Amino acid sequence: MMAAGSIIAFDFGTRQIGVAIGQLITFTARPLTACKVSDGVPNWRQIEFLLNEWQPETVVVGLPLNMDGSEQSLTLQVRKFANRLHGRFGVKVILHDERLSTVEARAGLFEHGGYRALAKVQVDAGSAVIILESWLQQVSSNFG
Repeated sequence: MMAAGSIIAFDFGTRQIGVAIGQLITFTARPLTACKVSDGVPNWRQIEFLLNEWQPETVVVGLPLNMDGSEQSLTLQVRKFANRLHGRFGVKVILHDERLSTVEARAGLFEHGGYRALAKVQVDAGSAVIILESWLQQVSSNFG
């Protein structure tokens, strides 16, 4: 299932972690799933399964910041999650500013499906897509 240049993005939350997959070749992303978090501990088996299945070249983790760029209470947990991803699985992890990703995901889902589309799993995976698309856009602009 691996394609050259595949990227997985995680949108860390205290209850769920949204997951998206994307490609460096096409600079596109799509939602995958959401992984459960219990008592602050991610479902590492599910994450390992996703990493094994997709064999990403890079992992992008959304970094929650306040609008002024300062860190918030969740920022430390996200940094810890990113460090553990790298430590456990040896993957290259990039932290990417995720300001407004959840708001944008909700707006997009609502626009396409009304209130029924706002299921938490879809919002979390949609947020991961927006984080990944933002990162891909930044990378593509560096290519010229």
